[in-house]
Amino acid sequence: MGKFDREKLVATWSTESLILQNWLGFVIDFLSKATLVGFMAGAAVIVSLQQLKGLLGIVHFTTKMQFIPVISSVFKHRDEWSWQTIVVGFSFLVFLLTSRHISMKRPKLFWVSAAAPLTSVILSTLLVFCLKLKSHKISVIGYLPKGLNPPSANMLSFSGPDLALAIKTGIVTGILSLTEGIAVGRTFAALKNYQVDGNKEMMAIGLMNMAGSCSSCYVTTGSFSRSAVNYNAGAQTAVSNIIMSTAVLVTLLFLMPLFYYTPNVILGAIIITAVIGLIDYQAAYRLWKVDKLDFLACACSFFGVLFISVPLGLGIAVVVSVFKILLHVTRPNTLIMGNIRGTNTYQCLGRYKEASRVPSFLILAIESPIYFANSTYLQERILRWIREEEDWIKANNEGTLKCVILDMTAVTAIDTSGIDLVRELRKMLEKRSFQLVLANPVGSVMEKLHQSKTLDSFGLNGIYLTVGEAVADISALWKSQP
Repeated sequence: MGKFDREKLVATWSTESLILQNWLGFVIDFLSKATLVGFMAGAAVIVSLQQLKGLLGIVHFTTKMQFIPVISSVFKHRDEWSWQTIVVGFSFLVFLLTSRHISMKRPKLFWVSAAAPLTSVILSTLLVFCLKLKSHKISVIGYLPKGLNPPSANMLSFSGPDLALAIKTGIVTGILSLTEGIAVGRTFAALKNYQVDGNKEMMAIGLMNMAGSCSSCYVTTGSFSRSAVNYNAGAQTAVSNIIMSTAVLVTLLFLMPLFYYTPNVILGAIIITAVIGLIDYQAAYRLWKVDKLDFLACACSFFGVLFISVPLGLGIAVVVSVFKILLHVTRPNTLIMGNIRGTNTYQCLGRYKEASRVPSFLILAIESPIYFANSTYLQERILRWIREEEDWIKANNEGTLKCVILDMTAVTAIDTSGIDLVRELRKMLEKRSFQLVLANPVGSVMEKLHQSKTLDSFGLNGIYLTVGEAVADISALWKSQP
């Protein structure tokens, strides 16, 4: 292969990688705050339930992560429950939760919560060591070999019958790992008010797994339980990861024998303490009060993670979020507006009691871009507003309707179908002796209306900067006519 061919191959690979990064980053953007609230709670419950194996002293436990298999496994192996393990586990769990509560109530005592996990490990290890001759019912970590994983770069193979399967599995695993890792990252980003870049996360997870594949490591992504422990300990920056990795390296090389008598139950208690605070029921209640569709996305994420799996739970929540977007696009909100007495302000009649109708005018606000997906609906909705207004006028013996004003302040974009809607609407209203007026179309909308020559049919009295200006000018024009 020549130099030019190699440069062309590298350029092609870089371009394709950039496209894939941007596409996955775009997909990740559909993980809304509501989705993350549900994911966070569901993952916290699942991780907590997994710790029941250690807290109850169960030996034979399910490898599945879903709620029903875990609960079934807990009660199926009741004969394996160990009261010694339960006493130790729940005692330290109460200690850890109490220390966390103290730190939350008194921020100056943050060190109490930060030091509690390490203190628990030391105390529980000493306790089990002292009782080792009297009780063998408490499961311990046991012997752990010292040293690092052996290198595995020499085992990598890029040929053979399994290569296609490895590529397919790698792509699927990579997408799922990225989705779950971003969900975890954005969960903690929301708690600490910082931003997560999906493209950078993809690069980090990819490079991490590439390095891991050369040192006998499992495929991995952002860990929910370990991130929760890190967050609960008060970590603020990525320096905590450097210190943690250094401590792990020193431990692997020199300190592994010290953990022989560390009970498994204490690890479960630490993880439960870390993740239990991530169940934000107040946020879910606010979603229910404010936006039912957001609450539905939250619930789908929660129950999907709890009963199916993390990827499918997030996938269902994303589908609900996309459905919400499509619903807003295809069924945009339209309002009938009135004048607030004594001012030049026009607001929704249904929201402001002070607002009242302007005689002979029907003022409608469209709160969405006008696209092919909603143009037909908008036309039908506007005509229905006109019929309802005429019925209201007849019922209240008011004057005749003469002018329909469309407030386009919130119409941020328009396509050719939207332009056709404006044209057809003007023609239909003109046949019924109504005048159609556009108020405050934004720059991009105004530009497209001008390029399509739609504005030519509106004349001098068809476009205004504000609704108030349109009402005042047209009313003055009517008064000046004989």
